[in-house]
Amino acid sequence: MSPEYLGYIGGLITTFNYVPQIIRIFRLKSAKEISLLFTILSVIGFAIWLLYGILLSLTPLIFWNSMGIVMAATLLYAKLKYGRH
Repeated sequence: MSPEYLGYIGGLITTFNYVPQIIRIFRLKSAKEISLLFTILSVIGFAIWLLYGILLSLTPLIFWNSMGIVMAATLLYAKLKYGRH
């Protein structure tokens, strides 16, 4: 197995672990329990990993961290929209 496959598998799992939480927030219309700091740091962390992947031309990092930014930004949006209730 190529090490690149591990990058794709690991990226899939760590990126999509946001999906159940995002779905839950939008269903309940509540994000009180989500930390704003955690969410902001997640967006920043994904952005730094994305930059690292771009600088080293590492396709799995570029792909999954792009997706991760979308997931974390969606979580941030949900936190800002539903976190005050």
